[in-house]
Amino acid sequence: MNQGTANAPASQPARDTIVYEQPLTERMRTFLRIEFLARQAQHHARQPSAWASRAAMGSLIEILAIVTRGDVRGEALKDLERHATLLTGFASRPGVDRSRLDALLERISQLRAQLGTCGANYTQPLKDSEFLASIRHRSAIPGGTCEFDLPDFKHWLNLPETQRYEDFQAWFRHLKPLCDAIGQLLWLTRESSPGRPETAPGGMFQHQIDRSMGCQLVRITLPAGTGCYPEISGGQHRVTVRFLTWSGPEQRPVQVTENVSFDLTCC
Repeated sequence: MNQGTANAPASQPARDTIVYEQPLTERMRTFLRIEFLARQAQHHARQPSAWASRAAMGSLIEILAIVTRGDVRGEALKDLERHATLLTGFASRPGVDRSRLDALLERISQLRAQLGTCGANYTQPLKDSEFLASIRHRSAIPGGTCEFDLPDFKHWLNLPETQRYEDFQAWFRHLKPLCDAIGQLLWLTRESSPGRPETAPGGMFQHQIDRSMGCQLVRITLPAGTGCYPEISGGQHRVTVRFLTWSGPEQRPVQVTENVSFDLTCC
């Protein structure tokens, strides 16, 4: 077990590096999307402007759309149980920091309890809200949440900042146990494997994944300021990475011709 912060919600790249991630399973794609939307929602919710509140609501509606398409809560509970079992096995190994391990197991236990307590119908209060339902319905239409379509939404957006923040957190509270659990699961996944230096000759790299590893996520780490970025494709058995040059938004990217050094992590 890597020695990271026990209750950190997600691994953050160092400021002098950029990390690109590619999920290899559908569950991991769903988890990453929810993590992205939850962080985006809370970022905008803390901003004072009505435009920020509008953006936060957009992220909330998108999370709700994702979680209502499948049993994301059930998958998160199973993953928390699996990680708890795996981590418990570390207790008897020499050199393990028991205090950090116990803190992590306690954190997982708390998340399991919170997610279990909210019940399978945790999104029902959000579905029952006529206000949110109107925004959800109009969000499917380009520009559908314009002020003349949703005058009640415009009225809410013009309420005092503190009122908007409190209302948003009251809605987000129903999704928070799931978002917190997913954040912890992604942190555990990212911390499960160390990165290793690799080189892509002529900007192309292929990697055969060991089936016994159960890899769910590939991470490519590059120094900040690198003039290229990775295009990652593949599945649970093989991953291909092409490094492309960035010449501006109006120029078509082309593959790098020189060797590219990077760190590869298979989680």
